[in-house]
Amino acid sequence: MKKLVYNICIAALVLTSSCSENFLDTENLYEKSLDNFYSSPQDIEEAMSGVYNALYTDGVHSDEGIAANLLSDMMLAGGGPDDKSAKNVDNFQDPEEDTYRDLWVETYNGVTRANTIIEKVEEVDFSAFFDTPEEAVAFKAQTIGEAYFMRGFFYFRAAKFFGGMPLILAINDPRDAPRASFTETFAQIASDFKVAIETMPSTNFNNIPTSRYGHANKWVAEAYIAKAYLFYTGYMSNIEGQSTSDLPLADGGSLSQNNILAYLDDCINNSGYGLAADFRNLWPYSYVNQSAGTTVLPWAETEGLSWVGQDGHSPTFGTGNTETMFALRYSTTSWGEGQKYNNRMPLFFGIRDNSMVPFGQGWGWGTVNPKLWNQWDDADERKQGSILELGNADQGTDGYEGDKGDHETGFFNKKYTTVQHEDPDGVDGVKGMFYFLYDMNNGDPMQLWAAQDFILMRFADVLLMHSEISGTATGLNRVRVRAGLGEIGYSLEALKEERLHEFAFEGLRWFDLVRWGDVETAFDDSINVNNSGIDGVYKVNYRPETKGLVPVPETEIRLSGGVYEQNPGW
Repeated sequence: MKKLVYNICIAALVLTSSCSENFLDTENLYEKSLDNFYSSPQDIEEAMSGVYNALYTDGVHSDEGIAANLLSDMMLAGGGPDDKSAKNVDNFQDPEEDTYRDLWVETYNGVTRANTIIEKVEEVDFSAFFDTPEEAVAFKAQTIGEAYFMRGFFYFRAAKFFGGMPLILAINDPRDAPRASFTETFAQIASDFKVAIETMPSTNFNNIPTSRYGHANKWVAEAYIAKAYLFYTGYMSNIEGQSTSDLPLADGGSLSQNNILAYLDDCINNSGYGLAADFRNLWPYSYVNQSAGTTVLPWAETEGLSWVGQDGHSPTFGTGNTETMFALRYSTTSWGEGQKYNNRMPLFFGIRDNSMVPFGQGWGWGTVNPKLWNQWDDADERKQGSILELGNADQGTDGYEGDKGDHETGFFNKKYTTVQHEDPDGVDGVKGMFYFLYDMNNGDPMQLWAAQDFILMRFADVLLMHSEISGTATGLNRVRVRAGLGEIGYSLEALKEERLHEFAFEGLRWFDLVRWGDVETAFDDSINVNNSGIDGVYKVNYRPETKGLVPVPETEIRLSGGVYEQNPGW
């Protein structure tokens, strides 16, 4: 069974107590506390697992990938007539009040756990656990830097959705802090990423052991500080109308375009990450024939696809993945743990009420805007590598039956969808590919088949960010050539198109639209759809007064006693 580096079964440490002093004046020799924890590598592994655990959210619309894709212009709500929440998110409505509350709550779970590591590890000497002082120093530096990165990551993830956040930066900071401004929040995010870059060791990815795969490192921090730079400067310039080319720091300094390019150059030249030879080999469908032991996806065999896997340079399955830099790692779970630790995108965004081999059924959310398919060059390998065309024998979808859901367009995403086949041993029948790969044994396999990682950062993003910030075509053309296209000169419009095609359905499009200021015109078109057997026309009503932000959960506003203000338009 797949082993998560985050050890998702480990709960976070209890960080507060119901009383301030122990009524006994004897030392507790048997239980962990803030005073005696964080003193060994095992303690750190468990504490860091608690930090990463906050990446997972119970509420489906607090799942970054699901929410961001529904908000974007290239995915429609879909689903069935009863899937009103997906339609509300897609149409910028929020009648439920707490649609995104788990995202807010898990932000502060992660921040609090990271704060504790930052404060407690500074005092610890780990030399007794290592052969050399240098190894102990490197371990401590990685631990502290990783905690800073994760704190910055949680604030960044939240700020992209909510805007300014309350900044809690120490164990004893008051929990009733007001929301910081957008600029103050991003200054803290940038400062955390900067400390992470300066603290974590410069270990080449190829020298990082497989057991550490999934953890953040210096190179991931360099990529994310560039992402924060682009989002902040774009948002301030294009949404707030306050043009800027600098990313502020919490101490009053700032990072310039040249500072960010230096980080990206370091990542590109020294990290050890690189592009997969074939874009299509990043996605699980490229492995299904091998897993099935026979050809169930003719197109994959014709194209000679071979999955790189999702466990780094030395995967159990696949040829080795050097492109994925940071991912939300999922596992096989039982119903007792719910869907929280299972990738819900393949389930919710899977084909509605159609179980075909090699593509399984799902709830039918996130149908694909046909505009994307129609304007996409057929010569681009990413077109069929990203979009699943229904009714196509080469794609294994010739048995598709329509009129099952709303907003049907004839297209679903192919990156995050259930991949399935029949048991080669003739025992289990038709199950999801990960069911067989990881020997799953859980309550309702169909709903818990998706142990596919959700990729948060790929090396291709580093290259395209470098082109966008530098105004040069080098990185852009590396990505294009990988897709089978010719080189072109740089322009912002070319860069925008490249990001659309490279990262379709990966949860990046929405934030790109917002930071470029394109969000107000992205939803102008009406789309011909089929709604459970009835032809219709669908159009999203984006509201500019929201400024590209989602509502702060009303429960959090009430709990704050009115300290938090609701975002505009909500």
